[in-house]
Amino acid sequence: MKNLFSKSLSKKKLAVVGASFVVFVAAFGFVFYETTKKTVALTLDGQEKIVKTHAGTIKEVLEELDISLHSEDYVSPSADTKVKDNLKVEWKPAKQVQMVKENEKKQVWTTANTVEEFLKEQNVSLNEHDKIQPKIDTEIKNDLQIKIDRAFSVTLNDGGKEKQVWSTSTTVADFLSQQEIKLNELDRVEPNMDETVKEDAIINVIRVEKVTDVVEEPVRFAVVTKQDSKLAKGTEKTVTSGQEGLLKKEYEVVLENGKEVSRKLLNESTLKEKRDQVVAVGTKAVAQTVSRGTNNNVSREFTVSSTAYTANCNGCSGITATGYNLKANPGAKIIAVDPRVIPLGTKVYVEGYGYAIAADTGSAIKGNKIDVFFSSQSAAYRWGRKNVKIKILN
Repeated sequence: MKNLFSKSLSKKKLAVVGASFVVFVAAFGFVFYETTKKTVALTLDGQEKIVKTHAGTIKEVLEELDISLHSEDYVSPSADTKVKDNLKVEWKPAKQVQMVKENEKKQVWTTANTVEEFLKEQNVSLNEHDKIQPKIDTEIKNDLQIKIDRAFSVTLNDGGKEKQVWSTSTTVADFLSQQEIKLNELDRVEPNMDETVKEDAIINVIRVEKVTDVVEEPVRFAVVTKQDSKLAKGTEKTVTSGQEGLLKKEYEVVLENGKEVSRKLLNESTLKEKRDQVVAVGTKAVAQTVSRGTNNNVSREFTVSSTAYTANCNGCSGITATGYNLKANPGAKIIAVDPRVIPLGTKVYVEGYGYAIAADTGSAIKGNKIDVFFSSQSAAYRWGRKNVKIKILN
């Protein structure tokens, strides 16, 4: 009986010892497992995290954290790097953005944090006039669209003042807004506002304005003639002197870039009435009749040097020394003489010219010289200068 009890007690001790050993081994194994892990410092998309791991490579470390690597992601060191204790790892997930440059669109994977970093990553440089949307400090997100507009030179002519400016491909209306050009109601622009601005384009802003111009204009008086039988034919006498009138005219004037392009009469009023000049014209027959002479009434005959003149020469009044109006009587037969040789009023007969009256003088007519009157310059030129015979009639 005693022997049986002793054997039973030994079995229990053996079981306890066995169980204790198993627990010890498990505890030792756990402690050993935990103490042999390597410490890894991770920066995951900007967030820092410390992990302990038995993973063999960085890729395995990330997989333990349920992070799926893409070929475009940024991993430093590389994903196949062996894990060492106190290893530092940085991972940035790549984002897909759309880049629009010079009307070309393309999808780009990037790990940049901002638009500015993205441009550096893509080796895209901007000058001060280029435009980019969104702003360069914008954070990169999936499906973000980045638009780059390259600037080019454009000629701007504003009201006649020309200068070179920079612009991007946009409409004329947007271009003017960018240049802070304000249009007035009548102004116009070439080309049209909805047209696209292209490189080396010329944008003309024509400044249009309407102004009122008030001017005063003289009104010339008329010369009214009336017959007077008391005056010798060919003589005139001013009865009433003429006086100019005065008109006020109001115009609407259109100016383009300061230059007048049109003028429209709006209103007209009389400031001063004109007064016509009244001239009495003699009709007395004795003043214009030249009797055809005969050899019996010729007092003398001699040769003279002759020239010809008209009433329309520069500085000519058309009125003879005796008051005869040559312009009013273009068919008159008049000669200019030296009164010391041929007295004024003398009736004569000139060879090749006909019967005439000595009714005028001239500064160059001295001695045996005469100047015969013609109504037209062509007739005077044809006469020229020549010697002719002249008969003095009684």
